[in-house]
Amino acid sequence: MSTTAMQMVPHNQPNPLDSRELLSACPLCDASYNPMEARVLGEQDDSHLLHIQCRKCSNAILALVLVSSVGVSSVGLVTDLTFDDAVKFREIDEVSADDVLDVHSLLDDDQAFLAALA
Repeated sequence: MSTTAMQMVPHNQPNPLDSRELLSACPLCDASYNPMEARVLGEQDDSHLLHIQCRKCSNAILALVLVSSVGVSSVGLVTDLTFDDAVKFREIDEVSADDVLDVHSLLDDDQAFLAALA
C-alpha cells in the first residue's frame, strides 16, 4: 500500500482500520471489504476520513472514523466517487449561496445557459 493511501496512526491510539465490524461489508451488495484497502483522505486530531471501494459493485463508502479512549465509531456515506474524485472535490472551494443563485439565473434564461456552456 502506498504512503499516499495510508498514513501512520500514533502507537498510543487505536488504528481506525483495525475495526473490522465498522468496515466489514458493502452496504449495497454485502460483499466483504478488506479493511486494509481503505484509503485515508484526511486526518484531524482523532478523526479519520476514509474511502473504501467495493470490488464487486464498484460503489464506495466515505467513512468518518472517530477514535477515542472508549473505542472507535464511524458514520458512512455511500457514494460513486472514486478516491481521486473525493480528493479533487475535497480540494475545491465550497459552493456559495451566490453560486447557487447564479446557476438558478442561468437555468431561467436559455440563451445565457447555452452561452455559459460554450
